[in-house]
Amino acid sequence: QVQLVESGGGLVPFGGSLRLSCAASGRTIGGYAMAWFRQRAGKEREVVAAISWSGRGTIYADSVKVRFTISRNNAKNTVYLQMDSLKPEDTAVYYCAADLSGRAVIFRTSNQYETWGQGTQVTVSS
Repeated sequence: QVQLVESGGGLVPFGGSLRLSCAASGRTIGGYAMAWFRQRAGKEREVVAAISWSGRGTIYADSVKVRFTISRNNAKNTVYLQMDSLKPEDTAVYYCAADLSGRAVIFRTSNQYETWGQGTQVTVSS
């Protein structure tokens, strides 16, 4: 079993930055794709970014391209999401997720990820 714990959320002004961390325990995540999703109030959960097991492959939602960067440190069993130039519409609960199937493809849909963290709130003030 893998447990995921997100941290780094908070209140930030328009244009500010935050770095989210997702620490895994119970099992190494080094061989698996990881992703960040978010859920805004009244909206469905959506992918923000995902990264391959090696870190060489990444995908981003169009709305966050250029502004957000996903990365991972397999030695630390941790995945990161650097968020810059934050906007009020980035306000959401951000979730870390793991695809433990070992597939080479990076998925954008939440049903391909079976392990989730509890989420961390990000609020961007206007």
